[in-house]
Amino acid sequence: MAKCAICDKNINFGNQLSITRSHISKRTTRTFKPNLRTVKAIVDGQPKRITVCAKCLRSGKVNRA
Repeated sequence: MAKCAICDKNINFGNQLSITRSHISKRTTRTFKPNLRTVKAIVDGQPKRITVCAKCLRSGKVNRA
């Protein structure tokens, strides 16, 4: 399953709305997938490949190897 190793962000579900003539006529489900990257990071003092979302990479929560 696609999941961030730092913040546990994973797939969310919602509605995709079809708008016709100024009102919503149909609703179908859609998935919101996280922007995941596979990076080599320092985990417990050892370099290891982990899957991390782009938000954790930008905020500096990951120590890259």
